[in-house]
Amino acid sequence: MIQLTEQIIVNGILSGLVFVLMALGFTMIFGIMRVVNFAHGELYMMGAAGVLVLYSQWGIDYSLSVILAALFTGVVGVAIERSLFRPFVRSELNGMIMSLGVSICLQAIALIVLGPAQQAMARPISGVIRLGGAVVPLDRLAVGGIALGVIVLFQVFLKYTRTGLSMRAVAQDREVAALMGARVQSMAALAFGIAAGLAALAGGLMAPIYSVAPYMGELPMLKAFVVVVLGGLGSIPGAVVGGLIIGLVESVFATFFDSTLALIASFVIVLAIVLVRPRGLFGKLQA
Repeated sequence: MIQLTEQIIVNGILSGLVFVLMALGFTMIFGIMRVVNFAHGELYMMGAAGVLVLYSQWGIDYSLSVILAALFTGVVGVAIERSLFRPFVRSELNGMIMSLGVSICLQAIALIVLGPAQQAMARPISGVIRLGGAVVPLDRLAVGGIALGVIVLFQVFLKYTRTGLSMRAVAQDREVAALMGARVQSMAALAFGIAAGLAALAGGLMAPIYSVAPYMGELPMLKAFVVVVLGGLGSIPGAVVGGLIIGLVESVFATFFDSTLALIASFVIVLAIVLVRPRGLFGKLQA
């Protein structure tokens, strides 16, 4: 029983760290632009597709492929924000409708480029390791470790760099931040680019573990949305705590029941918490 508990906890934390990586960008976009970006899952898919092409088809080193895919998707994110989302900043309904349109377009492009079939790739890391009583695949452990490192670096960026502080100021009060000299539009574009890069990084890391397909971003997007609603839309600490909670909940239910019930359980927990705290565990952007 102790070994099973340890296995559940380790699985939950590793899954939760990936959820956090997805949710950070999602909640940052909402915090700064007040846009619920339902195309976030397609940015995840772009990262996975980029790794498929670079690593599996072109033979480029896996680590470099992940970095290049994340950087490329980040640039695409900046272009999307400047060309499509900028007119709808702080217009939640119009921004949400635009994000749905972007999502459909990106899925259609991926369908043309990749085709409808799921595509697998060779895992760059193989083998397992024991952590106490838990048996963990080395590639999942590597993904969790990288995700944790990125999360820490992201927090350091927000707290201790001038750009990060400007982003926090814009998220808290856009007008006052502009009066204090913050370049609001530049911060929005940069935030969208970073969010896109984080989503693509998550997709690229998970690509060898799961198959790559045009619609693979839908479930990660759904889980990211659950995480940010649980933690509080616009809250960075909420995304971290919410991701770990959802990861542990899904690990418990997936172990004793199945993955479908695990997803349902996540929604039930979110609904229960939102009934008590309508703004989620955290109410606003904090970093």
